Amino acid sequence: MTGSLPPVSRTAVGVAALRAYESGRPDRLFDDPYAAAFFEAGRSALPDTSPEGPRAGLGALMYPQIVTRTRFYDDYLLDAGCAQVVLLAAGLDARAFRLDWPAGTHVFEVDLPEVLEFKDEVLAAQGASPSCARIVVRTDLREDWATALREAGFDPGVPTAWLIEGLLIYLSHEDADRLLTTVGELSAPGSRLSCEHRAADAPDGLIARARATEGAEHVTGLWRGGLRTTVAEWLTAHGWQPSTVTRAEAAQSYGRPADGNATADGFVTAVR
Repeated sequence: MTGSLPPVSRTAVGVAALRAYESGRPDRLFDDPYAAAFFEAGRSALPDTSPEGPRAGLGALMYPQIVTRTRFYDDYLLDAGCAQVVLLAAGLDARAFRLDWPAGTHVFEVDLPEVLEFKDEVLAAQGASPSCARIVVRTDLREDWATALREAGFDPGVPTAWLIEGLLIYLSHEDADRLLTTVGELSAPGSRLSCEHRAADAPDGLIARARATEGAEHVTGLWRGGLRTTVAEWLTAHGWQPSTVTRAEAAQSYGRPADGNATADGFVTAVR
């Protein structure tokens, strides 16, 4: 089943492993009951399939960031107050199943067909039922995904909460700009957006540290750079009102210590 997953989507299996580990902690920041199943079904796609593999090397570096951003985005989506939610590059995100959505919420999961097929097979085997109206949109975000989203029932006249989790770094400058431009064109007043904020050139930032991690090339080799400017700068120039929080600030608000130099990256939320 994992053989058909494209390389960039196999990274989602590693993320699932870290979410599963966090979910087993007594002081967990969130509970993802499907993460372990995703990992077990997809672990053969990872370079290191030993039990400690996902939590060693790059996994150890990324773990604090992954768990902090998962909790941050959980809170963002539930606090956004939008009945229409779009998860771009949804991957193995199980929020449509594990979060307590208000009645009437529609969650659109947009990703490649083979990723969503893998995801749905695992969820079906778990007997999972969504806690919202879940709509899967099988398309490539580098192509005309907006048409596919509208054809699936998305209403651009309704305020939307957009989540772009762990995606922009995998896109070229042009593709990242095009994707965010399309999001803006589809966003009614009152829409919200959240994604990672990174200082790509910071010598102490997560990007630089990941690139210096031995054995991480299977992930870092897929990175294409994302936007030429910071996300906050781009959003401001395109009619959004962004605010940023560092990962250190977010982690400390959840009672977790800030690892290393966690002030060079963080999260952006913006209002249209």
